[in-house]
Amino acid sequence: MTEREVLFTGVGGQGIQIVSKALAMAAVSEDRTVLLVPRYGGVMRGGKTNAELTVGDGSLRALPVATGAWSGFAMDQSYWETIRPHLADGALVVINADLFHLPVDVPGAQVVKVAATRIADGIGSPMSAGFALLGAYIALTGLVRPESVAAAMEQLIPAYRRQHLTANQRALEAGARAVPALAVPAWPESPAGASAPRPRQEAR
Repeated sequence: MTEREVLFTGVGGQGIQIVSKALAMAAVSEDRTVLLVPRYGGVMRGGKTNAELTVGDGSLRALPVATGAWSGFAMDQSYWETIRPHLADGALVVINADLFHLPVDVPGAQVVKVAATRIADGIGSPMSAGFALLGAYIALTGLVRPESVAAAMEQLIPAYRRQHLTANQRALEAGARAVPALAVPAWPESPAGASAPRPRQEAR
């Protein structure tokens, strides 16, 4: 049984909760077993917003607080220390390079830097930066299929924000183009397999 964890961190207003839900719903639609734990404070914009997602191909062994997590997803550096100690040695860490400038400080981490804010600005939709980083994450890992995330996103976006769907989809696609496909495959059956190229590790 394979189990993959993703620890998300950012600040309120960056879309952490919606992108983690979209990834969770996509995994459910692909018959994976899923546990999603949102963690955020009372301040919606500017405060801490984290989430823990565990996806498996069988019954999950995850505890309510994931430790030794397989990967991290950081939109911002402000609350990095809330997830860093819970990442496994060698974890994949995907960061928004426009807002994250700290040392990752996870032994052997496979760090992938994506200019998610600039990607979103470039398509004229600054609010889509979270989806740009998500597009990069799913392209790198193959944790779920892109079309599953797109379908989940359509279910999650409320009626009064439907005008953002096209921009979010473009952000997903642009983020995916910014990284090598299946460089860190999540599942043993991924086509790239163990021979996939690995991102350059961050200097420690």
